[in-house]
Amino acid sequence: MFSLKRKQKGFTIVELLIVIVVIGILATLVIVTFTGIQKKARDSQRQTDINATNGQLAAFYTNYGFYPTVADLQTASFLSSYMKGLDPESLKDPKGPSKNVTGGTAAVDQYSYVAAGTGCTNGTASTITAGEPQDNSCDSYTLTAKLESGTDFVKKSN
Repeated sequence: MFSLKRKQKGFTIVELLIVIVVIGILATLVIVTFTGIQKKARDSQRQTDINATNGQLAAFYTNYGFYPTVADLQTASFLSSYMKGLDPESLKDPKGPSKNVTGGTAAVDQYSYVAAGTGCTNGTASTITAGEPQDNSCDSYTLTAKLESGTDFVKKSN
């Protein structure tokens, strides 16, 4: 008797495994690249936020002769009354859930603002009566953002 040999069509298991490995490598490269791009974008946003806040702090100092305290920058009514050009979102880290600017050392996902001067108390809100400052001796500040690249982006008053 004679037997018919049928030619089987399809991929072998080795060919399928090679394709799966290649797709896995490409997917890994895309994810790593995308994550790096996101980190750079957030770092860029942090620098933009710090520069915008720095400009608003300089304008505030020009108008009132002192810098606001951390307590001031954490108060929505203060920001809307005395720093109208400052978007409150620029005081929140782009990666942090809703962290507002803090006093002390900046950690990733937050900005740090520390006002300084003889008698300057960061935990106490400034008193401004009829547009005039009262009892605030904050004459300098340091504004910091911790970048995901591992460095600090710092702005200080002049």
